[in-house]
Amino acid sequence: MAKIFAVTIILIAIASAIPIVMHMWPMPQDISTHGYLIDEQYTDTMWEAGLSFLASQFLLAFFIWKFSNPKPGTTIKSFPGGAAGLVIAAFLLVGTECLALGVFGVKAWASVYFTPPAANALPVQVQAGQFAFYFRYPGPDGTFGPLHADQISEANANFFGLDTTHDQDSKDDIVTAEMAIPVNREIHLLMHSKDVGHSFYVPELRVQQDFVPGLDVSLHFTATKIGKYEIVCTQLCGLGHYNMKAYLEVMSQEDYDAWIKQQAALQ
Repeated sequence: MAKIFAVTIILIAIASAIPIVMHMWPMPQDISTHGYLIDEQYTDTMWEAGLSFLASQFLLAFFIWKFSNPKPGTTIKSFPGGAAGLVIAAFLLVGTECLALGVFGVKAWASVYFTPPAANALPVQVQAGQFAFYFRYPGPDGTFGPLHADQISEANANFFGLDTTHDQDSKDDIVTAEMAIPVNREIHLLMHSKDVGHSFYVPELRVQQDFVPGLDVSLHFTATKIGKYEIVCTQLCGLGHYNMKAYLEVMSQEDYDAWIKQQAALQ
């Protein structure tokens, strides 16, 4: 039975690797300027982790095959250094693995998180709350009005808690339930949650960023392909989590200008 189990482990390990090697489930198309760096990081990670996984499973199968049924009188050998040596070896191996992945990923992460957005990047404020996304654009004055948590009202559609009576900068702000952006222009997202943890995930943009309650998160990207893409929450945030989504529409500059004017007229 032990040898059958060892062979089964090897077969399962190989079978699990085949779909990945054959790219049976490819990533969705990349529509961002930084996406190729993320894809390269995915590839490096899958090769490194995949080879480590296969090696560990083959080694496990070998030990099961060789040592599961010792003959009577066989002396049991111990690993040099005992358990402490194994723990130290595992610590060094896993530590080196994590360090290597971090070094490989520096370029990809730096392009998204360690460089500031351009001065002319389009600011869009994103609010996540159970169980919807809302988006705010500055009006012609280019300035967001302040938020007032005590004035947030779903019933009055005042999702950001704007005081348009007293705050001059809030009067021309544009609030929408869907997000539209111009193609080939950098976007600066200003993200916050009004209740629990959520996530902003657009696979085609290679962007997945968590909302952290009480923390304003900044993120920037540039979309390169016109189209409509789904925004989903990937953090379990309550009973309605499965239905928490919105849409991102990447438009030509002309279409975006027309869209923003239309949204302004609806405020």
